Amino acid sequence: MKADRPGPGEELSDGEVAVPRPASTVILLRGGSAALEVLLVQRNPGQRFMGGAWVFPGGAVDPHEGEGDAALRAAAIREVEEEAGVGLPGPDALVAYSRWITPPEVRIRFDTWFFLAPLPPGAEPRIDGEECVDLRWETPASALDAYARDEILLVFPTIKHLEQIAGFASASDLIAHARSREVEPVTPRVVLGGETARVLLPGEPGYDD
Repeated sequence: MKADRPGPGEELSDGEVAVPRPASTVILLRGGSAALEVLLVQRNPGQRFMGGAWVFPGGAVDPHEGEGDAALRAAAIREVEEEAGVGLPGPDALVAYSRWITPPEVRIRFDTWFFLAPLPPGAEPRIDGEECVDLRWETPASALDAYARDEILLVFPTIKHLEQIAGFASASDLIAHARSREVEPVTPRVVLGGETARVLLPGEPGYDD
């Protein structure tokens, strides 16, 4: 999957490096030990930040939620409720999967923890119709295929996470994998070349140049 250019919400800075805001994103899973599907919600096309993009539910930590891991989990639970209408049973339902820090070259920056969470029994996601206008369950592969056909708009972090989890046979396998490893922060880089910009991950050719 080719995704090497900044997308909506990833506009480049024109000078001073912004301090990244703490944020949380939840990859909501269903399928148990039999399958793996993820919930994507479509942001309102009229929004300035990532308008029209299909994303995992998430957003910035509110000041009243405090700091640290407890604040990140509180924000994650709140965002899933607000954007997808799903009430998670508590912070322990969230399994830390990754931490992505927006490149310093980008104007709006977040320090985002991605959490996994199984869909609670009996829960039926629903969108609010304002911040998010649609939702869909997809396998990681089917979401990436829809993006390749220009049927849906995805942004770089969503694409890369879908690519990473596409190799797992079930939601249970993915959660077990996440529980077995430590989360290390990832900071992509934006590399400019003439009028084009590429997004690189650590370890890719050109990242350390």
